[in-house]
Amino acid sequence: MFSYNPLWKLLIDRNINKTTLAENCGISRPTIAKMSKGEYVDMKTLDKICNYLKCSLQDIVEHIPNND
Repeated sequence: MFSYNPLWKLLIDRNINKTTLAENCGISRPTIAKMSKGEYVDMKTLDKICNYLKCSLQDIVEHIPNND
C-alpha cells in the first residue's frame, strides 16, 4: 500500500493547496481525490508532481508494508 501523506505535508509546508497543485501540474481534480483516498495513480502523474515541486518520489509517496 502507498500513502501520499508526505505530499500533503509538503504542500502544507509550501503553502500550496490541492487545487493549485492540480492546475499547475495539469492533473485532474478526480486524480487528486484518488490520491486523497490513498488510491493508485500512475507514475506519469507522480512525475508531474515531482517536477512541479522540484522534489523526489520519496518526498511525496510512502510505502506501507502489508501485515499479511
